[in-house]
Amino acid sequence: MSLSDADRLKLLTPRAGRLRAVLDTDTYNEIDDQYALVQAVLSPERLDLQAIYAAPFHNSRSDGPGHGMELSYVEILELLQRLDISPDGFVFRGVSDYVGPSKVARPAAAVDDLIARARAGSIEDPLYVIAIGTISNVASALLKAPDIIDRTVVVWLGGHALDWPHQREFNLKQDVGGAQVLFDSGAPLVLVPCMGVTSHLHSTVAEIERYVEPCGDIGKFLAMRFKEYSDDHLGWSKEIWDMAAVAWLLDADWTPSVLVPTPILTTEITYSTDRARHPMRYVTHVRRDPILRDFFLKLQAATA
Repeated sequence: MSLSDADRLKLLTPRAGRLRAVLDTDTYNEIDDQYALVQAVLSPERLDLQAIYAAPFHNSRSDGPGHGMELSYVEILELLQRLDISPDGFVFRGVSDYVGPSKVARPAAAVDDLIARARAGSIEDPLYVIAIGTISNVASALLKAPDIIDRTVVVWLGGHALDWPHQREFNLKQDVGGAQVLFDSGAPLVLVPCMGVTSHLHSTVAEIERYVEPCGDIGKFLAMRFKEYSDDHLGWSKEIWDMAAVAWLLDADWTPSVLVPTPILTTEITYSTDRARHPMRYVTHVRRDPILRDFFLKLQAATA
């Protein structure tokens, strides 16, 4: 399956109106996924959020990628309960293992649901996949159903800036094979890098206590997650990078971007350049203030 240059550019061009979207998130890994999820859910005027997928992760918070996925699934349910949203037919478990260097599609309800929703779309009405964790669910779908690339746009927060010395960012380095599948698949990609681009998207305890914590059960929960991440809040701020991927869909002016050749991801977890590669949209800057203002105002309105 391949896309013409004209069709790819059409899919990568920000468009007006309401967008069909799904969210792929390793929600329990950190605390910024929770904020991104709530902002997406509270933006129905822009996003027709049709499903949320639990993504795997493995660090000190989990015993392995499958355990991380289960923890993320439970965390999604915790958030939706506080937003009074039913998870039935809306939240799906993801893969329990990485695609890995063998590039094997892993089975999961999330993978099947993503494929079905993508196939129901078109180049005029694509499915936007907001991916804010390791890319294993999405890569599995692309391996299993390569035909979906002409009706899917992946917005992935992963890796660092193209000129960063390495790409050992958490979302990318967990499943290098999965990231290679994404970059090589030809699927329209909006890449939202971490260090060098979204790395100034931070908040502080004082800001969260003023604008988030008073906002009902969901505000208290989000504030708790934020504050429990560190024992010392003096002079401390916390990155909430995952919000940037949602922000690109809400208002592309908040995340300026350019078209560049899709990089080649090496086994050394660095980028190599081939200017003949298919283009992707590359976010070059993130405007923190309007993103957080939008989040605060929507949270306050939803809990008034």
